[in-house]
Amino acid sequence: MIGSRIVAVGHYQPARVLTNEDLAGMVDTSDEWITSRVGIRTRHVAGPDEPVDELAAHAASKALATAGRTPAEIDLVLVATSTAIDRSPNMAARVAARLGMPGPAVMDINVVCAGFTHALATADHAVRAGGASRVLVVGADKMTDVTDWTDRTTCVLVGDGAGAAVVEACAPGREAGIGPVLWGSVPEMGHAVRIEGTPPRFAQEGQSVYRWAATRLPVIARQACEKAGLAPEDLAGVVLHQANLRIIEPLARRLGAVNAVVARDVTESGNTSAASIPIAFSKLVERGEVSTGDPVLLFGFGGNLSYAGQVVRCP
Repeated sequence: MIGSRIVAVGHYQPARVLTNEDLAGMVDTSDEWITSRVGIRTRHVAGPDEPVDELAAHAASKALATAGRTPAEIDLVLVATSTAIDRSPNMAARVAARLGMPGPAVMDINVVCAGFTHALATADHAVRAGGASRVLVVGADKMTDVTDWTDRTTCVLVGDGAGAAVVEACAPGREAGIGPVLWGSVPEMGHAVRIEGTPPRFAQEGQSVYRWAATRLPVIARQACEKAGLAPEDLAGVVLHQANLRIIEPLARRLGAVNAVVARDVTESGNTSAASIPIAFSKLVERGEVSTGDPVLLFGFGGNLSYAGQVVRCP
């Protein structure tokens, strides 16, 4: 089977920035309280006239322009999101319409914070099976739409944004640029992270998530490297779901990726759910902190207590 590779990435964040000082004027919190517990200093917040598909389309347009591809060349659109308010048309169809695509297959993937890495694996599988030759993969969430702004334990965490990747089939004989996925879940702990109710609201059991991430995820992340035939010290970059700096830094250390740049975009973007990995990865590429061909571990985890990770080669 022909493998696949990421040929370009792009990201988009709303212009409005909400600081910890701003939040301290809204709820009983402080900059010191927030930074000491989760490491977040700022987050981007979309306005009421900026729906999820608009965020996604902006990021997708940047990735397509960088790849030198037109929307008409995409035959499959996958959008990872958990904040689509309407059920139909789905978010992928809305993005395709915004971009003027003539008739791609369109699917949404809801695995919350691990959505982008699940969608990337799905794109890779579609290419390998011959079902698609060029795929647009987007992670986009407007978490502020599902946030209780009176709950200081959750409102300090979230931000809005989108990130995208263009995935294409590799040329014959060329090494695959997207490694095998390692994915799974802990269904009995699905209650630990929730977006539910009417209206839907984000809630989590922070200590349960922290303990699970600290104890289970280092081993799982190393297994993702093993599936790619690499040791952690071979990695040039590590992009984990940007949930909490107190989870990201210990997990990266326990993984043993001693030579890797570790994405810490959570400090300026907050938790953007399915958008967090593609935004952070796109920024590493844009700033030149990783180079073309470098191996980077992308590893999503969280909502549903699901996880998915794979090693990719930088575009």
